[in-house]
Amino acid sequence: MTVLYGIKNCDTVKKARRWLAEHGVAYRFHDFRADGLDEKQLARWVKHLGWEPVLNSRGTTWRSLSEVQRAQVVDARGAIAAILMQPALIKRPILENGGILHIGFAETDYAALLKK
Repeated sequence: MTVLYGIKNCDTVKKARRWLAEHGVAYRFHDFRADGLDEKQLARWVKHLGWEPVLNSRGTTWRSLSEVQRAQVVDARGAIAAILMQPALIKRPILENGGILHIGFAETDYAALLKK
């Protein structure tokens, strides 16, 4: 099953959801804020994708962290701890399809991954 992870009011997540609907892709949406975030799953994403790509260090949530909090994010462990405290720190969306993980949204990437 295809699962799209993100936050429902994120513009990029909205674009991804619209694309999936327009292309008839059956998927389940998992909202980090409403549905929570599992530490094991996050650790798996970090292991397979790397902590730096998973962490959105350009967003407003990152900028709202204190200097001390940002200074603690120097490795996977620090990134996971920060993300668990602030799930909006995850770069969005994350698409999981048949064991394949993809961060972000681009129509061409989704078309290739989902063969549409």
